[in-house]
Amino acid sequence: MELKIIPLPKPTADLNVIIGQAHFIKTVEDLYEVIVQAVPGAKFGVAFCEASGPCLVRHTGTDRELEEAAVAAATLIGAGHVFVVMLGNLFPINVLNQIKAVSEVCRVFCATANPLKVIVAEDDGGRGIVGVIDGAMPKGVESENDRAARHAMLRRFGYKQ
Repeated sequence: MELKIIPLPKPTADLNVIIGQAHFIKTVEDLYEVIVQAVPGAKFGVAFCEASGPCLVRHTGTDRELEEAAVAAATLIGAGHVFVVMLGNLFPINVLNQIKAVSEVCRVFCATANPLKVIVAEDDGGRGIVGVIDGAMPKGVESENDRAARHAMLRRFGYKQ
C-alpha cells in the first residue's frame, strides 16, 4: 500500500468544497436534488467516482465551471465512491445537513474553503481516502479582540443576531 497526498485544485482560492463518500451511482442525482431544493438558484458542480462496472466519474451541476472543477478534483482523488461538491453562491452550512441525510451518503470528510489536501491509500487496483488536511495549523488561542471579531463576522454573515 502507498499513501499519497493530493492537493485539491479549486477555480478560486475561497471556493467552498465538500468531499464525502457514498455507495451508489444515484448519489449524483440525489446530491443535485437536495442542493437545488435547499438553495434556489444555487451554483454548484458535483462529481462522483463510480467504484464498479465502467468506473466512470459521474457528474452534474448548475454551473459548468464548478462542474468541471468537481470532475477534475474527483479524477485526481480517484477513490471509489467518493463525491466532490464545488459550491458557488452558497456555503456548506446551507446544504451540509441535507447532503448528510441523503440515504447513500456514508460520510463527509470535509466542508471547507481552506486550502485542502486529500490523503489517499492506494493498493493493487483501488484507492480510498484516509483523511484530509484542511487549512493551516493553529497559530495561537483567540484573544478577547479575536472573539469579538468572530462574533461580528457571524452577525455580518447573518448567522447570529
